[in-house]
Amino acid sequence: MSAPSSRYACSVEEAASVAGAALAGGALVGLGLDLVEVARFAAALARYPKMGERLFTPAERGYAGGFADPAPSLAARFAAKEAVMKALGVGLGAFAFPEVEVERHASGQPYISLHGSAEDLASRRGVRQWLVSLTHTETTAAAVVVAIS
Repeated sequence: MSAPSSRYACSVEEAASVAGAALAGGALVGLGLDLVEVARFAAALARYPKMGERLFTPAERGYAGGFADPAPSLAARFAAKEAVMKALGVGLGAFAFPEVEVERHASGQPYISLHGSAEDLASRRGVRQWLVSLTHTETTAAAVVVAIS
């Protein structure tokens, strides 16, 4: 197995193994992908100071605040929230953004936690597990989310 790069939470072989094991006991419910322009997102956060509070949990803001520039991390987390909506087949307004939280295992691997109406919706759709991958450059942040029954 190849060593994971510093940009990714696991190697390709590990990701394939996790996805295969996850799908062995369940079915694909949905797939979501979202891209966010980091500069545009940073400008919106600067223009609307309360926007961060409306979009992110205190833990997400705290994590991103540990970086010299929190915008790429927040943009990737925002992309994950939108990707969760897409994986569930819903649009804006189905639930509040902080009800989808991107957390991190001790290893640094991200994972999705749902709360409130987002959790209820996922339960009704039969989602038992989430896979998430985040990445960003100076200009673009992206997230891919897989919902599994």
